[in-house]
Amino acid sequence: MSLLHSILKTPLYSFLLKALGLYILWYLIYTLWLHPKEIMDMYIVRETMLFARHILDFLGFTTFSREARIVGIDGTPGLWMGDNCDSIEFTGFIVAFPGLWKHKLWYIPLGWVLITLMNVLRIVALAIAQKYVSKEWFDFNHTYTFTLIVYLFIFLLWYFWTNKITKLNSSS
Repeated sequence: MSLLHSILKTPLYSFLLKALGLYILWYLIYTLWLHPKEIMDMYIVRETMLFARHILDFLGFTTFSREARIVGIDGTPGLWMGDNCDSIEFTGFIVAFPGLWKHKLWYIPLGWVLITLMNVLRIVALAIAQKYVSKEWFDFNHTYTFTLIVYLFIFLLWYFWTNKITKLNSSS
């Protein structure tokens, strides 16, 4: 067996090659077809914004939305919501990482829902912060704090997959 063949058979390199292949495939599909037509992005943005707005309304705030991507509390400029791809990165990792498909088929949708809920809570918190804190404090929290929280949450989902769910494979 050649050295290259034996290297490619190791779990780490197998995972890295699958992840790279999935990333390239996703990048091409997204860049060439989905993003120009906004097929997926606008659906995710619209539903996330609507859910966040319902929570803000429930909390007693008077809210607004403008265009397709802006939501806010009255008296603020509102938040412009960009395209959201956190769930796609999560999905690629789970697909590429070893594990049984019977577990992947329930864990991936669960992850999508949980990541979407985190993003909804992020929007709610940012909308409230935009109303009550200085622009500098808002900008800092938008750029660093809430982004870090969402990505740490995704990392925890990955960690749970690699250290808990894949362990179910040996007992199934």
